[in-house]
Amino acid sequence: MSLPDDGLVVVVKQDCPTCRLVAPVLDVLDAAVYSQDDPAFPPGIDVRDDTDLDVSVALGIDVVPTLLRRESGRETVRTEGWDRERWRELAGVADLGAELPEWKPGCGSRTHDPAVADEMLVRARGHELTARRVELAGLEDEAEALHDRGWTDGLPVVAPTPPRVLRMLAGTTRAPDEVVAVVPPNLVPATVEKVAINAVLAGCRPEYLPVVLAAVEAACDTDFNAHGLLATTWGAAPAVLVHGPIARRIGVNTGGNVLGQGTRANSTIGRALQLVIRNVGGGRPGEVDRATLGQPGKVGLCFAEDEDGSAWEPLSVSRGVPAGVSAVTVFAAEGARGIVDQLSRTPESLARTLAGALRGVAHPKLAGGFDATLVLSPEHLAVFVDAGWDRARFTAALDDLLLLAPEELARGADGIAEGMPATRPRPKFRPGGLLVAVAGGGAGKFSAVLGGWVGGPGGSTPVTRVIEEA
Repeated sequence: MSLPDDGLVVVVKQDCPTCRLVAPVLDVLDAAVYSQDDPAFPPGIDVRDDTDLDVSVALGIDVVPTLLRRESGRETVRTEGWDRERWRELAGVADLGAELPEWKPGCGSRTHDPAVADEMLVRARGHELTARRVELAGLEDEAEALHDRGWTDGLPVVAPTPPRVLRMLAGTTRAPDEVVAVVPPNLVPATVEKVAINAVLAGCRPEYLPVVLAAVEAACDTDFNAHGLLATTWGAAPAVLVHGPIARRIGVNTGGNVLGQGTRANSTIGRALQLVIRNVGGGRPGEVDRATLGQPGKVGLCFAEDEDGSAWEPLSVSRGVPAGVSAVTVFAAEGARGIVDQLSRTPESLARTLAGALRGVAHPKLAGGFDATLVLSPEHLAVFVDAGWDRARFTAALDDLLLLAPEELARGADGIAEGMPATRPRPKFRPGGLLVAVAGGGAGKFSAVLGGWVGGPGGSTPVTRVIEEA
């Protein structure tokens, strides 16, 4: 690539009507003319071949024709498209283009042609990718080939081609070869590149990658115990709760149908985490993953707390994250179970309803073992806020209501063999074992319980990680 240190530079392409329009004036200019698609265009003048687009990339050409001036190796001014007055000013030719219209917009640079842009991206940054390349035969169906190689969760995935992985990596400033975490159960190091590959497979956008990276870090923390969660025959799986301004910026749903389908960020971030565990760590159903029943959230579950619509301190702040900082909390979750209470108008009554539903996590006669997450809807939240209850008072009230009497827990009581020996009241959840997040649509007095798994030592503890943003 050779660029003049001083003087005018023009970049054109034969395929552009505006470039063909200005072709007659180019031989008047004392300029270096580069053509993106035809070294013989414009005819009759000395044209420099830029069909490899190295010059256009170096100059950051977005529109052709572009006329710019360079001084001492640096660009000082440019104009895009045809603007007669601007061209005359830059060229210093008073009657330049007198026979041409006063103005005509240019065309998109060939560097922005999707096929060419991918080629340029791989040429410029392909050396950053070190993962093994898998070539598919010409007649192989892409989706079927990826499924047959065991890289999917049963649903179709997006092929992680080099351009797609490189575009995904643009979502973070972290180096592709940086090790994010050691992924159980096989304890395989996962680099940023490996996580990006699985984010592509899951259907993520590049701006989701920082969230996925933080989720992988959290899920691979020894306190979370992803290996144990995989190997248990219980049906819980890692779920991702997003906190802070990044949720709004990348479009993580906090409102209606928050635990359901329809939002790309929610659907793909949790899925990306599960694919990392599957494809990097080796956590596959029927192998290490021994769930008796499983549940739909094992494909992936991600949502965000409605911090803007909540009068309460965000859950992340209660977990030590500074206000306004983006983070994720990864926790063990079963499928959601709804709670109906459309009649309670006092916080005391509604708290009893919620506590009654929470008592059923795992089994009504088991205490201190399984964790849970309560997703509190806006209409239910309003009952507590209107009465002056903050998060601390609400959780304290639940703690009192979830203290189970020995006679309720006893094996054989109520004709149920299940239970546990107890000589004193036992809390339903261990300290820190119940998370409360505010989310959901503005209409409907319905909340939800996401039962968890065994909490604490030997089980799984929710882990919160701050998101490294670009």
